[in-house]
Amino acid sequence: MSRLETRQLFAAVPDRVLFQALDLKVEPGQSWAVLGPNGAGKTTLLHTLAGLQRIQHGEVLLDGKALEQWSYQARAQRIGLLLQDTWDAFPASVLETALIGRHPHLGRWGWESADDYALAERALAAMALEGFEPRRTDTLSGGERRRLAIATLLVQDPDIYLLDEPTNHLDLHHQVSLLKNLTDWVRDQGRCLIMVLHDVNLAARFCDHLLLLYGDSDAEHGPLEDLLTQKRLERLYRQPIRLMKTRDGPVAIPRLTD
Repeated sequence: MSRLETRQLFAAVPDRVLFQALDLKVEPGQSWAVLGPNGAGKTTLLHTLAGLQRIQHGEVLLDGKALEQWSYQARAQRIGLLLQDTWDAFPASVLETALIGRHPHLGRWGWESADDYALAERALAAMALEGFEPRRTDTLSGGERRRLAIATLLVQDPDIYLLDEPTNHLDLHHQVSLLKNLTDWVRDQGRCLIMVLHDVNLAARFCDHLLLLYGDSDAEHGPLEDLLTQKRLERLYRQPIRLMKTRDGPVAIPRLTD
């Protein structure tokens, strides 16, 4: 059984259809990249899969059961969403913020246990934030705040990770480190990862499946080795592209036109 599935999923904005008849099956251990031009519906798709946006038509199934049939708490235990941008309404420490990830797993009057604190500290260390625990979040740089948001998601420990542009504000080293750690974790633990990326080369390096949203209601999805072609990328981004094979995998290079 697929961990996450869509059946005939449809979404539109007032001037056009974003995607339609989308039948997607995401299996444990898979890492998916969602690629497409600005406004193609990538964020809309993630929010729909997370239950934050009303399904216009079709179904989203979580472990074979319609998403709306899960309680909010059970849904939050299984699906973790990283928003495109994050902000803090109130000042808090880095450790307090990371522990927010445990809220779906606590009872109504429950408090975090020693195990929860240990999990938060491990997640912060994984995001190169060890020693930041007492820092206030409003003293962090944009990249540090992004890594804290991802650490909070790791503390949540969901079965399905939905990440909207997770590499925002991150330098090259942290982009590579983050995506390697996430995709290794997903593969080894049988989790699922679906993330919106704008860097085709990061998608090619770390993902095994692609979902291409062309922005004209059309979409394609499947194994990366089947879909990552020059013709598809040029259609997707409306930009001449040279796709090269290297020892480290395929590399897409935009070409300038006269």
